[in-house]
Amino acid sequence: MQKKLIALAIAGLASSAAFAQSSVQIYGAIDMGYSHRGDSFLSGVDSQNAIDSGISDGNRLGFKGSEDLGNGLKALFTLETGFLTDTGLYDGFAGGGVFTRQAVVGLSSDSMGTVLAGRMFSPQYAFLTALDPFGEGTVGTYLNTVGNDVSAGLTVIPRLSNAVSYISPTFSGFNVTAVYSSHGDVNSTQDRVGNSDNNNRVYGVLPRYTNGPIDIGLNFHRIDFGEDTGLGLDDLRNWTLGGSYDFEVVKLAAFYADTKIAPLVGDDLKIKSWMVGATVPFGRHAVKVSYNQSKAEQGSLDGTSKQWALGYNYSLSKRTSLYTAFAQIDNDREANDLVRSSAANDASNDATVGGYQNGFNVGVMHTF
Repeated sequence: MQKKLIALAIAGLASSAAFAQSSVQIYGAIDMGYSHRGDSFLSGVDSQNAIDSGISDGNRLGFKGSEDLGNGLKALFTLETGFLTDTGLYDGFAGGGVFTRQAVVGLSSDSMGTVLAGRMFSPQYAFLTALDPFGEGTVGTYLNTVGNDVSAGLTVIPRLSNAVSYISPTFSGFNVTAVYSSHGDVNSTQDRVGNSDNNNRVYGVLPRYTNGPIDIGLNFHRIDFGEDTGLGLDDLRNWTLGGSYDFEVVKLAAFYADTKIAPLVGDDLKIKSWMVGATVPFGRHAVKVSYNQSKAEQGSLDGTSKQWALGYNYSLSKRTSLYTAFAQIDNDREANDLVRSSAANDASNDATVGGYQNGFNVGVMHTF
């Protein structure tokens, strides 16, 4: 009898330990390099040379973890902050908060899917960044011409605050992500809060099929701006279709985005953007190439922005790599007004970075 009681006690302790299984991971990325930008369309603006951080990807320090609640249910969280390697200073998004890269908590079930709440990457941004050979970084990124500043024709929403998302279970490679935000950010560097009337409400859905070498998705999102955001905009609607196929010797990727931005007064701004790209890996090496184009129309105005980019990565290890990239933007005159980017380290045509239309990067990135 005593042996049975001891066995039951041990089994109970083991069961409790398994039930309370949890893990916390500390992770991050440190990126540092040299940037050159030149060929400004603005008269009197010289070329720019700088030692920059976060060139190929944003510097970050993150914490993520999970707790097994039993019966296939888990609690999840992610907290992620940014910093500048060249100065050691905090790199604040959305008005200077701490965990403004990501701050989410949620529950995940094997059979029911995952629900997350907080500040998170939008489904569209995560999807397109995974497709582009240059991702969100270097002078070759698609964001240079697609745009990440709503006042200049946003088609990509990087992050959403005050958001809740649902990710369905995956069935034969297919799943659906849906997101809603009552006060979503309209870009990654400034939080336009609005008022209690739920300005900047964001709705998004991304059906996606991923199976072996195939990855294809169709994203839709809408922003209802409200009247108190100071942007003079009513709403934005965007459809984006994209996909990639990995042949092992080369990975091909492409997307097409159709955006309509309705102002409170005047004609709609319509933007059609597309990208084709390829990554050729061989051993520790990878060569990347892409072409991006955005055509915008508003009333009697129309303009086109074109960008081609060439890059190279060398993996010193699984966690450390060297990279270089060159990109050239070609705008017609009206594209300077209709299609712009506000990214700080691109080959950009935006006046906030001198209207530069070509750029070169070289650097090193370490992840942990």
